[in-house]
Amino acid sequence: MNQEHLRDIWKREEQAAHIHGWDFSHIHGRYEEEADLPWNYGALVRSRLSSGLEIMDYDTGGGEFLLSLNHPYDKTSATEGYPPNVRLCAETLTPLGITFKECGDPSSIPFESEAFDLILNRHGSFDAAELFRLLRPNGTFITEQVGANNDRDLVELVLPGTDRPFPHLTLEKQRGVFEVAGFQITQAEEAYRPIIFYDVGAFVWFARVIQWEFPGFSVDKCFERLLNMQKMLERDGKIEGTIHRYLIVAQK
Repeated sequence: MNQEHLRDIWKREEQAAHIHGWDFSHIHGRYEEEADLPWNYGALVRSRLSSGLEIMDYDTGGGEFLLSLNHPYDKTSATEGYPPNVRLCAETLTPLGITFKECGDPSSIPFESEAFDLILNRHGSFDAAELFRLLRPNGTFITEQVGANNDRDLVELVLPGTDRPFPHLTLEKQRGVFEVAGFQITQAEEAYRPIIFYDVGAFVWFARVIQWEFPGFSVDKCFERLLNMQKMLERDGKIEGTIHRYLIVAQK
């Protein structure tokens, strides 16, 4: 396959790199990640649920995971700050009776103090002191986070020398933040696992969507490095990087 044909394919992926909610179905089957984490976030959350709990999902994305919990809607709340997802949540969550509020500031969440028994956050922002304010006594916060070293080997392949966007996001540092805020940590885990791409186009789509990790990435800017990735793919059958995740369960 000649270089200009590859460029055309990759440019089409670049142009298609938009998501609705947090939907990666465009590259389903063309990449893998989070298949072997040592914990199961969904199962962990479900194990803490009971029908009488007031719960809130901060940075809910499009509300996909929240809806999968099937928690009573009148005891379910959510926030989101990304404008396209705000519109999506207003259209899908509010008509069900879920309390949804737009919020882009994790330090100023528009709910009353001690409003919730359980607060969830997966791959979103948070402020430990604000979460402490919002939780009732013995309330729990559960978060799975993308760590500071996420995808760094992939970033180096196309944008060498790029700074880490969130260097403070490690289990050690964040555990300390929660303890200072007054929480008791009941579970804390950290993991590095593979992320695998089976075609360069899938990587192009991914890198354009995850702009904070790949700032300034474009097919034209990184074309020669993408060609090197194509050679890796033809040699190894895949392009492999490393994800960084950590999990914290904190009780007030």
